[in-house]
Amino acid sequence: MSEQHTESTPFQVHLRGVVELLSRSIYSGPAVYLRELIQNAADAVAARRDEGHRGGLITITPVGPRSRELLVSDDGIGLDRGEVAELLATVGRSSKRDLLDMPRGDRLGQFGIGLLSCFMIADEIRVLTRSARGGDPVEWLGRSDGTFSVRPLSGAEAEGVPVGTQVVLAPRGDDAALAGEDTVLTLARDYAEYLPVPIDVVRADGRATRINETAVFADPHHRSEEELLEYGRELLGTEPLEAIPLSVPATGTTGVAYVLPYAPPPGARQASRVYLGGMLLSPALDDLLPEWGFFVRCVVNTTGLHPTASREGLIDDSALQETRDGLGAALRRWVLSVAATRPATLNRFLAVHHLGLRSVAVHDDELAAMILPQLRFETSAGTSTLRELAAAHPHLRYASTVDEFRQLAPLARPDAPIVNAGHVYDEPLLNRAPEFLDVVVERADASELMDALAEPPLAERATVTRLERRADAALADLHCTVTVRGFAPPEVPALYVTDQEVLGAQRRRDVAAGAGGLWGGLLSRLDSPASVDAPRGKLCLNWNNRLIRTLAGEEHEGAGFSPAVRVLYVQALLAGQHTLTRADRGALTEAMGHIVHLAVGLDAGPGPA
Repeated sequence: MSEQHTESTPFQVHLRGVVELLSRSIYSGPAVYLRELIQNAADAVAARRDEGHRGGLITITPVGPRSRELLVSDDGIGLDRGEVAELLATVGRSSKRDLLDMPRGDRLGQFGIGLLSCFMIADEIRVLTRSARGGDPVEWLGRSDGTFSVRPLSGAEAEGVPVGTQVVLAPRGDDAALAGEDTVLTLARDYAEYLPVPIDVVRADGRATRINETAVFADPHHRSEEELLEYGRELLGTEPLEAIPLSVPATGTTGVAYVLPYAPPPGARQASRVYLGGMLLSPALDDLLPEWGFFVRCVVNTTGLHPTASREGLIDDSALQETRDGLGAALRRWVLSVAATRPATLNRFLAVHHLGLRSVAVHDDELAAMILPQLRFETSAGTSTLRELAAAHPHLRYASTVDEFRQLAPLARPDAPIVNAGHVYDEPLLNRAPEFLDVVVERADASELMDALAEPPLAERATVTRLERRADAALADLHCTVTVRGFAPPEVPALYVTDQEVLGAQRRRDVAAGAGGLWGGLLSRLDSPASVDAPRGKLCLNWNNRLIRTLAGEEHEGAGFSPAVRVLYVQALLAGQHTLTRADRGALTEAMGHIVHLAVGLDAGPGPA
C-alpha cells in the first residue's frame, strides 16, 4: 500500500488529558478496557443479527507466550470506510464535557468512547474491520501521542480480514498482566458470562474456553425454586432465607431478591448486582432499591435503564424511579404475603432483621405501614404483635425504659398491659402506631397505675393510715414515701416505683457522699430530705400480703418494725433490678443487724428513725 493512500490526522483533543479523565473520573480502573471491547463486539453482533444474520461469536486471544498482543474479534456488522470516518470524528470530538454528559445512544458514538478506554493499558490501538454490507476492509490505527491513521486495505491484506471487527492491543509493560490469560479469563467471566452472544477465550495451548453461562435470574418466573436458591448460595456464600422473583416489564427489568440470612452492619450500603443486557454494569449498585430494602441482595438484568458514561452506574431518571418503585412493590407483596400465610417464615425474617427494620421504619412511612403491625413487643402480659395489641387494647400505655417497665409491669392489670418500649427504636415506633392502626398510645404514669390499684377496705383505713405514717418515718432518710394498696400476686410484699427525676437525685446524692467539701455540700443541699420538693421514690406495700398485715398490727409497734420496713424496701429495690445506692446498702446492713440482735434476745440499741 503506497504512503499517499494512508491518511494520518491528529486527534482534535488533548488525548492524554482524556485518558487521564477516563482513568480517574469515568472508569473505576484500567481493567474495564476488556468490558468496553466485549460490549462493542456484542453491539456489532446484535446489529448484524438485526439484519437477519443468525450467527455471532466473540473471540478473545490474550497475551501469551506466542504473542505480545491481545486480540478481540467479532463477526458482527463491521464498519465501512464512511463509518470509520464518522467514528474518527466521534473520537476526535470527544471532550471532557462529552464524556461527563449523557452517554451517547448511537452505536458508533458508544463504540468510539469505549475504544478510548484501551489507551489506559496500551499506547496504540489497531482496528481492522470489514462491513457486512460490502466494501473493502479498513485499518484504523490510533496512538496515545494524539494522532491516528486510516487506510483501506486491498489485495492480499484484504483477503485475510473477515466480516466483522478485530481490535489489537500491545499493552505497556506495567499493564501486561491485565491482558494475560488468567486475568482476561476472569474479567471476561465477571463482565460477560451472561451475554446472549457466545464468547470464546483462546488459551495458550490453542484450546478455546466458552465462558457463557445461563442467567437463571433473568427469567425467574420460569425457574424452579431450587435453581434460584442455588444461584443465591453462590451469590451470598450462604443459604438465603428466601428467593423473591422480580419483574418490572415497563423497563425490561427482571431478577431475584435474596433475603439475607444475617443482619447487615449498621449503615451498610445496598449491594445490588446489575446486568445491562447481560453485561455486568455493577456488582454492588446502591441506588436500585428503596432505602428500606436493605434486607435483600438483588441481582437483576435490565434492558430499559440508562447507564452513566462509565457504564458502571445508572442515570437517576424516571425509568430508574419506576424500576425502584416496582422492585419495592415486589418486596412489599412478599412481606405481606408471608405475614398473612407463613407466620413461621415471618418470625425467622423478623428475628434476623428486626433491628434494621425498626431503625428504618422510624422515618420511612412505606416500611412503617408494612412492617410496624407485624413487629412484636414485650408487654406485662406476654409478647404480641402490635396489630394484636391494638385489636385487644385500643388504649396502649408503655414504659420508656427497661427499668421503668420492670417497675410498672407488676402494677398493670391483665386487661390493660404495659408495653416495654425501653429497647432501641421502640418508643418512636409505638408513637407512630396511631398512623397505621386504630389505637391510642401514651406513656404510662407510675402514680396513675398505683392509684388504680385496689385500696384497702374502708373498715381498715385507720390501720392502713397508721402503717403508711410509721413506714414513711422508717424510710425518711432514704428519700422514699410509702403507700398501701392491694395487688396480685399476694406473695409479693412490696413494689418500688421511681422515675428519672428520682434516679437523678439518687446519683447526685451518691456523688455528694463521695465528693465531700464544698462541692459535696452543694449537691447535698439540692436533694436534702428536709426539702418538701425533693424527688422521692415510692414503696407500695401489698395489703394482700400476710407479712404486711402482720406489720400493721399494734403488737408490732416495737423496735423490729423499722428494720423490717427497711428490709422490705431493699428487697423491693432488688426485685425491680434497681442499683443500690450507698445509703441503701448501709440501711440494709443496719436493719439486718437489728433484726439479728432482736432474734437472739440481745439489746439492739436504738433503731433507725
